[in-house]
Amino acid sequence: MLKVGLTGNIGSGKSIIAEIFSSLGVPIYHADRESWQFLFDESVKNKIQSSFGDQVFNPDNLIDRKKLGSVVFSDPEALNTLNGILHPLVIKHFSEWCIEYSFSPYIINEAAIIFESGIANLFDKIIHVSCPKEIAIGRVMKRDGVDGNSVIDRMRFQMEDAVKADLADFVILNSGSEMVIPQVLDIHERLSEISV
Repeated sequence: MLKVGLTGNIGSGKSIIAEIFSSLGVPIYHADRESWQFLFDESVKNKIQSSFGDQVFNPDNLIDRKKLGSVVFSDPEALNTLNGILHPLVIKHFSEWCIEYSFSPYIINEAAIIFESGIANLFDKIIHVSCPKEIAIGRVMKRDGVDGNSVIDRMRFQMEDAVKADLADFVILNSGSEMVIPQVLDIHERLSEISV
């Protein structure tokens, strides 16, 4: 079974690409979504409280993702601290998840910061979803109801699109003017052949 990473900067549309692969029967692990699930774990909550204080909790003693996000996306050290808490748990969970799908020719791990977090070596192949910065900013503003500056703040912690494209094994262009389904089908066929 091949382990394939699917990455792309914020607003690139990697989640839509993941859905297309899923419709082809490819098991998808949503790393970013799974990482947020660990915020309900008591030991994680304790570590976050000792690192960031009570400011990131709501009155029900649950971690407020928006408050936590505003802290970590304005401070590289804070982001590294959070990633240090969550990434080992997500990597372990992903390894266990892979066992469930060992029958599949290949699986995909959808994660925003595969290169930035130093986990590219976990994968046999990496797909990067590429999109011009201006289009990505517009998509996130519309999706999250935020202004352009807050999107740019979050983008500061991601590698440039062109750098990721150079590092990846496959690149899907998703600016809105290309058809993405034929690109996905082509990669699907190639990955299926490699895994045989």
